[in-house]
Amino acid sequence: MVRRDWFWIILLGAIWGCSFIFNAVLIREIGPLWVTSLRVGIGALGCWAVMVALRKPIPRDPVLWLKLGGLGVLAYAIPFALFPLAQANLASGVAAIINALTPLVTVIVSHFWRGGEKASRIKIAGVVVGFAGAFILAWPALSSGGDSRLWAIGACLLATLCYALSLNITRSFKAIEPTALASVALTGAAIIAIPIAFITEGTPIMVRAESWMAALAIGLMSTAFTFQVMYRILPRVGATNFATTTFIAPISAVILGVTILRETVLPIQILGMLVIFTGLLLIDGRIGKLWRRVAA
Repeated sequence: MVRRDWFWIILLGAIWGCSFIFNAVLIREIGPLWVTSLRVGIGALGCWAVMVALRKPIPRDPVLWLKLGGLGVLAYAIPFALFPLAQANLASGVAAIINALTPLVTVIVSHFWRGGEKASRIKIAGVVVGFAGAFILAWPALSSGGDSRLWAIGACLLATLCYALSLNITRSFKAIEPTALASVALTGAAIIAIPIAFITEGTPIMVRAESWMAALAIGLMSTAFTFQVMYRILPRVGATNFATTTFIAPISAVILGVTILRETVLPIQILGMLVIFTGLLLIDGRIGKLWRRVAA
């Protein structure tokens, strides 16, 4: 990837790392389904504002609306609910570290996806190493019989599968204007998420100023802005390369979680994060290149 692509990937990763902090703030007052509903609802409004400002044409095909709406449910509504649900039992930094498995899951999905990116041996090795890191993360819960934490880790892993599937599906919409794609997909997610939140969690009540600030930040900054950028660079860099945004997210999430929310990250979890990052470096090809240079 060129430097411009790396700039956007690092920026997006840092912003998405902040979303775990916003989740942690919001679940103090509202349920996880309302967290995802506010995120996709505010994000959709932000994207439609961009559509109007840029005078982009609105898609007229109802079938396309259904397809993009379904993509929005898979890519946004489901994983955006799973992470705040998990964060009731996990620190923000730990959830972000598990989210770093997204490139590993994307490698597996892309390998079997029709027309997807085939995995090399070194990428397969990266997947194995990465999941070893996930096992290390889960070890405190396994050793202490912490079923709630183990369930939370499983919820985060399911969210990474949603991301991996949606990244590969998104490639089939590369002919769609990015602003329209993000707007319609987020609208579809909001149409599904908001009624379910009302039915299951009732009317949300937020009285803290920081909750409203977190809702606006996660909707406008972590969703509307980032997805405008994402859909513009994804066709150029590919699903696997784009998934490396999760290199950056855990770093910002851990730092902010420890400094702002006073969360605790165990040494074994830091070890798990380092192992996951090693797997990511294998997938990225950097360790393989370094090995070949040393061998030469």
